[in-house]
Amino acid sequence: MPATPPDPQNYHPQEPSRRPRRLRSTPAMRELVAETALRPADLILPMFIADGITEPREINSMPGVYQHTTDSLLRAAHEALDAGVRCVDLFGVPLPEDKDATGSAAWNPEGVLNRGVQALRAEFGDDLLVMADTCLDEFTDHGHCGVLRTDRHGATIVDNDATLPCYQAMAVAQAQAGAHIVSPSGMMDGQIAAIREALDEGGYQDVAIMAYSAKYASAFFGPFREAVGSSLNGDRRAYQQDPANARESLLEVELDIAEGADFVMVKPALPYLDILHRVAQTSPVPVAAYQVSGEYAMIQAAGQRGWVDGQQVMMESLLSIKRAGANQILTYFATEAARLLR
Repeated sequence: MPATPPDPQNYHPQEPSRRPRRLRSTPAMRELVAETALRPADLILPMFIADGITEPREINSMPGVYQHTTDSLLRAAHEALDAGVRCVDLFGVPLPEDKDATGSAAWNPEGVLNRGVQALRAEFGDDLLVMADTCLDEFTDHGHCGVLRTDRHGATIVDNDATLPCYQAMAVAQAQAGAHIVSPSGMMDGQIAAIREALDEGGYQDVAIMAYSAKYASAFFGPFREAVGSSLNGDRRAYQQDPANARESLLEVELDIAEGADFVMVKPALPYLDILHRVAQTSPVPVAAYQVSGEYAMIQAAGQRGWVDGQQVMMESLLSIKRAGANQILTYFATEAARLLR
């Protein structure tokens, strides 16, 4: 005989529902229903190559991160690639005497950054994507991201338009050295259009541009200044974004995409996850986020002191950036995190 159907009046669902907990019950179940997946190939490793050193030099405020010689740079890049990282972002650290008011060492083929790009490309070909930082701050004796001038009130300011030809020369030199991607980070108006024009005219139509589109004037950049031996005395609030503002990030991103950016970036990452999420919801091109030096240093310091589980916090922080919408994450943890993800 057919079973007697239950009386709907006697059905009382459990309160609260246990459905969410059932989907957390085992590691396999949690992996099955995970909404966000982080891969080694999502990670980009920032690296530093320095002139005037014979051994890699650890950066005091960034434990585990080094200014490299050419040899140690290649070794560290091999370690990253072996872990599954497919892209590095290279910064140059010139000798103090090689800095000048315009940052001319940035487009010198024999300059430290261009030599490093050339060495990486010669070693890895197309197996490892080589990105180069396209900004003058490491190479100017004043530490700003552009050429300076005196305004009509007698104040010293960055001359946006005079800086653009310098960026063009720098990007072309990086392309000549073998960069797959150039990454203008100076937040000059019109920088993407100017660089795209110079690359195309130079025959480098295949070189991509990752634009630092939403780069904030952040205190989280502090350790990076040590890493590149910055000469900056002052701040960059006149040309980097105000931490109080969100809508202008969408405008900056829109402008960079219209000018030809192949990727856009939000920097820093963790303090600006709201910005990252809004950009990711609207951008038609890949969106990167930079977990900057201050974010890295805080996690390392707290982990070394036993205040947090450094490895777990590292992975949780990266997952949060991916969950917010980043397609690529620049992080000094890239090699370590990639090994854990393999």
